Amino acid sequence: QVQVVESGGGLVQAGGSLRLSCAASGSIVSINFMAWYRQAPGKQRDLVATITSGGSTNYADSVKGRFTISRDNAKNTVYLQMNSLKPEDTAVYYCNTEVFSGSYQWIRSWGQGTQVTVSS
Repeated sequence: QVQVVESGGGLVQAGGSLRLSCAASGSIVSINFMAWYRQAPGKQRDLVATITSGGSTNYADSVKGRFTISRDNAKNTVYLQMNSLKPEDTAVYYCNTEVFSGSYQWIRSWGQGTQVTVSS
Protein backbone atom coordinates (compact mmCIF):
# COMPACT_ATOMS: atom_id res chain seq x y z
CA GLN A 1 0.00 0.00 0.00
CA VAL A 2 1.04 3.55 -0.70
CA GLN A 3 -0.07 6.57 1.29
CA VAL A 4 0.08 10.16 0.07
CA VAL A 5 -0.33 13.03 2.52
CA GLU A 6 -0.44 16.73 1.67
CA SER A 7 0.22 19.62 4.02
CA GLY A 8 0.81 23.35 3.94
CA GLY A 9 -2.53 24.77 2.85
CA GLY A 10 -4.18 27.70 4.52
CA LEU A 11 -5.58 31.21 4.19
CA VAL A 12 -3.44 33.91 2.61
CA GLN A 13 -4.02 37.37 1.19
CA ALA A 14 -3.70 38.04 -2.51
CA GLY A 15 -0.08 38.52 -3.45
CA GLY A 16 1.10 36.24 -0.68
CA SER A 17 2.86 32.89 -0.78
CA LEU A 18 2.31 29.35 0.42
CA ARG A 19 4.34 26.17 0.17
CA LEU A 20 2.59 22.84 -0.14
CA SER A 21 4.25 19.53 0.65
CA CYS A 22 3.28 16.00 -0.29
CA ALA A 23 4.94 12.92 1.12
CA ALA A 24 4.50 9.42 -0.24
CA SER A 25 5.09 6.47 2.06
CA GLY A 26 4.62 2.74 2.21
CA SER A 27 5.95 -0.02 0.02
CA ILE A 28 7.78 2.13 -2.54
CA VAL A 29 10.50 0.95 -4.88
CA SER A 30 10.54 4.07 -7.02
CA ILE A 31 8.36 7.01 -7.93
CA ASN A 32 7.74 8.02 -11.52
CA PHE A 33 5.98 11.34 -11.83
CA MET A 34 4.61 13.50 -9.05
CA ALA A 35 1.96 16.10 -9.69
CA TRP A 36 -0.31 18.70 -8.17
CA TYR A 37 -3.93 19.15 -9.19
CA ARG A 38 -6.54 21.55 -7.87
CA GLN A 39 -10.30 21.65 -7.74
CA ALA A 40 -12.34 24.76 -7.07
CA PRO A 41 -15.96 24.48 -5.88
CA GLY A 42 -18.25 23.41 -8.69
CA LYS A 43 -15.38 22.89 -11.11
CA GLN A 44 -13.43 19.94 -12.44
CA ARG A 45 -10.08 18.89 -11.07
CA ASP A 46 -7.32 20.50 -13.14
CA LEU A 47 -3.64 19.76 -13.47
CA VAL A 48 -1.41 22.43 -11.94
CA ALA A 49 2.12 21.10 -12.30
CA THR A 50 4.08 17.90 -12.83
CA ILE A 51 7.64 16.78 -12.23
CA THR A 52 9.27 13.61 -13.52
CA SER A 53 11.80 11.45 -11.73
CA GLY A 54 14.48 13.21 -13.76
CA GLY A 55 13.31 16.65 -12.69
CA SER A 56 11.52 17.79 -15.84
CA THR A 57 8.63 20.08 -15.01
CA ASN A 58 5.44 21.20 -16.66
CA TYR A 59 2.94 23.86 -15.57
CA ALA A 60 -0.56 24.98 -16.37
CA ASP A 61 -0.53 28.30 -18.19
CA SER A 62 -2.44 29.93 -15.34
CA VAL A 63 0.39 29.35 -12.85
CA LYS A 64 3.51 29.70 -15.00
CA GLY A 65 5.97 32.15 -13.51
CA ARG A 66 4.22 32.07 -10.12
CA PHE A 67 4.34 28.43 -8.99
CA THR A 68 7.37 26.16 -8.74
CA ILE A 69 7.23 22.39 -8.34
CA SER A 70 10.20 20.51 -6.92
CA ARG A 71 10.90 17.12 -5.38
CA ASP A 72 13.20 15.44 -2.91
CA ASN A 73 13.65 11.89 -4.14
CA ALA A 74 15.37 10.80 -0.93
CA LYS A 75 12.26 11.80 1.04
CA ASN A 76 9.67 10.77 -1.58
CA THR A 77 8.32 14.28 -1.27
CA VAL A 78 7.09 16.85 -3.76
CA TYR A 79 6.65 20.54 -3.06
CA LEU A 80 4.66 23.34 -4.65
CA GLN A 81 5.90 26.84 -3.96
CA MET A 82 3.10 29.26 -4.75
CA ASN A 83 3.92 32.96 -5.07
CA SER A 84 1.88 35.98 -6.11
CA LEU A 85 -1.29 34.14 -5.19
CA LYS A 86 -4.59 35.30 -6.64
CA PRO A 87 -8.16 34.73 -5.44
CA GLU A 88 -8.71 32.47 -8.45
CA ASP A 89 -6.04 30.12 -7.04
CA THR A 90 -8.49 29.23 -4.26
CA ALA A 91 -9.12 25.49 -4.41
CA VAL A 92 -8.44 22.16 -2.80
CA TYR A 93 -4.99 21.08 -3.93
CA TYR A 94 -4.35 17.37 -4.45
CA CYS A 95 -1.11 15.48 -4.82
CA ASN A 96 -0.91 12.61 -7.28
CA THR A 97 1.95 10.17 -7.69
CA GLU A 98 2.76 7.09 -9.73
CA VAL A 99 4.67 4.61 -7.62
CA PHE A 100 6.34 1.29 -8.41
CA SER A 101 5.49 -0.63 -5.28
CA GLY A 102 7.12 -3.48 -3.45
CA SER A 103 4.52 -5.78 -4.96
CA TYR A 104 6.00 -4.88 -8.37
CA GLN A 105 2.98 -2.97 -9.52
CA TRP A 106 2.56 0.58 -10.71
CA ILE A 107 0.13 2.32 -8.38
CA ARG A 108 -1.32 5.75 -8.92
CA SER A 109 -2.25 7.36 -5.63
CA TRP A 110 -4.06 10.53 -4.57
CA GLY A 111 -3.77 12.47 -1.35
CA GLN A 112 -6.74 13.68 0.63
CA GLY A 113 -6.28 17.28 -0.46
CA THR A 114 -5.35 20.51 1.29
CA GLN A 115 -7.39 23.70 1.14
CA VAL A 116 -5.83 26.89 -0.19
CA THR A 117 -7.88 30.06 0.20
CA VAL A 118 -6.70 33.38 -1.20
CA SER A 119 -8.55 36.47 -0.01
CA SER A 120 -8.77 39.64 -2.06
